[in-house]
Amino acid sequence: MEKTRFGGTECEVSVIVLGTWVTGGWAWGGSDEKESTRAVLRALELGINFIDTAPVYGFGKSEEILGKALREWGSNSGLVIATKCGLEWDENERIRRNSSPERIRYEVDQSLKRLGVDCIDLYQIHWPDFNVPFAKSMEAMIELQRQGKIRWVGLSNFNREQVEECLRHGPVHSLQPPFNLFEREAEKDILPFCQGNNIGTLVYGGLCRGLLTGKFEGSERFPRGDLRRGDPKFKPDRFKNYVSAVNEFREIAAKYGKTPAQFALRWALQQPGVTTVIAGARTAAQVEDNAGVSGWHIDAADLNRVEEILTRHIENPIGPEFMAPRTH
Repeated sequence: MEKTRFGGTECEVSVIVLGTWVTGGWAWGGSDEKESTRAVLRALELGINFIDTAPVYGFGKSEEILGKALREWGSNSGLVIATKCGLEWDENERIRRNSSPERIRYEVDQSLKRLGVDCIDLYQIHWPDFNVPFAKSMEAMIELQRQGKIRWVGLSNFNREQVEECLRHGPVHSLQPPFNLFEREAEKDILPFCQGNNIGTLVYGGLCRGLLTGKFEGSERFPRGDLRRGDPKFKPDRFKNYVSAVNEFREIAAKYGKTPAQFALRWALQQPGVTTVIAGARTAAQVEDNAGVSGWHIDAADLNRVEEILTRHIENPIGPEFMAPRTH
């Protein structure tokens, strides 16, 4: 498995990060715990040593399943476990942002317990909370570092100005922005900023919620509770255009003996400022497919061809803004 130095840390991590949002089941139509555990174990067998989760993924379920898988694996040595804080939910599973020091302190203890670890390697504020001064949230994160409960401080879904504000109050080791072939806002500003400031990135949504896997025809409908039901890219007026682009990406991928998913993830990895790419997986087979991103490159001519395909098929790109949780 291809490895890279992660930002300003001393750690060597796999370029593919195992994402566990689907492991929690919530927003993805449910999950199978045994299959999810097999997926985690297969990732570890293949040399993927970087795993990302969050309390809100399944409202604790993702962290619990990951914790059980880690215990079955038997050792956390050489692994980098990342989770998050700053979102809370009520009995109706309505989510809102809360990065108060009290919430952060509460969440870290809950995550440590669910994961079964003594220290969280990378602890990330999930979304910027505009009701709490960033200075207060950062102060709480730094205190957790001093207590030995976390190793590194990370941010997720923060823009450049917000990251700069946090940096005024303490170290920021990583940023997790959305980024893929269809959602490229991050390349305009935040990725170059991270690259210039030695901040590691683990970009998420690399397969654009499955759209870049090549498994859709453009006529599928999604049930209630599935995140894609609310994604404009999966609506009838846009869906087929995105699928047409993916079908052309499939032709380029075949030239390298790769799947559309492998091609999409490799493309993301080759973009400036991208350190690692998060790839979610429900099954061990999907993990194996994601691992095939390691050890090869897309040539310049095909990178240019990608731009031509996008220009031709996607006239009005739309990002993942629909996923943002409430601020109050």
